[in-house]
Amino acid sequence: MGIILTQIDKVDTITKEDFINNYLIPRKPLVIRKATQTWPALQKWTFDYLREVVGDRTVPLYDSSKADPSAPINASAAEMKFADYIDLIQKQPTDLRIFLFDPIKFAPKLLDDYRSPSDLMGGFLDKYPNMFFGGAGSITFLHYDIDLAHIFHTHFHGRKHIMLFEQKWSERLYCMPFATYALEDYDISNPDFKKFPALDGIEGQETILEHGETLFMPTGFWHWMKYLDGSFSISLRAWDRSWAIKAHSLYNLTVQRKFDDFMKGRFKKRYMDWKEELAVKRANKALAEGKPAKFS
Repeated sequence: MGIILTQIDKVDTITKEDFINNYLIPRKPLVIRKATQTWPALQKWTFDYLREVVGDRTVPLYDSSKADPSAPINASAAEMKFADYIDLIQKQPTDLRIFLFDPIKFAPKLLDDYRSPSDLMGGFLDKYPNMFFGGAGSITFLHYDIDLAHIFHTHFHGRKHIMLFEQKWSERLYCMPFATYALEDYDISNPDFKKFPALDGIEGQETILEHGETLFMPTGFWHWMKYLDGSFSISLRAWDRSWAIKAHSLYNLTVQRKFDDFMKGRFKKRYMDWKEELAVKRANKALAEGKPAKFS
């Protein structure tokens, strides 16, 4: 059977009424091709321009290796001057990525170059965008965002392959206990179903995001991303109106994360081995029950 993937809906533009009724309320992903038409960034944000405005700032880099159980979450693999990294991803494939980078700290004028899609919904954290850079072939491992925000993810100067999965598939995706990422021992784009049978039959959505296109990713969606070209993206975040989602976000960011960090620091590999074993047990149990895991 394999993983069952359908294409994410794509539109050129959309009205607020259609967006709210057909995508925001039902929490359904959408790609908007022309959401950035009024953005100066659409033409202005070239590699040369970003290299110029950010300059020689040293940035943390992340690779495709499995996370070190003794390291804090989001620990970087290396560092490099931003300008040197931009040169690298323009010249050759690399698995090195810049993750959750806030260039506005170094170049506040970038704030003038993009627009939050407030014509579609409210709740945006306008002054806290995140930028992501990747070399051709680099991969963002399967996870969902810990703060459970809605995401508007816009891509620049290349293509990015994206797969999304609803929260109801969490256990079948081998979700790690006390975390928002999946077991890192499988490749969701080409899984070994004999080793990871719970993946067989799960349902998701996919798209190829191109220059200037914006993906609306509703709260809690699992996502996997692969840079097909050296390129970059910006994510604008908006809070969900549900107080239950807000409370879950606060729990994730405080209680769950602090507990997980404490256990990793105290027990290291023993704790991570236990988490992996429990993720497998839960996945097998969900598979045996013949239905997706329920959102909790």
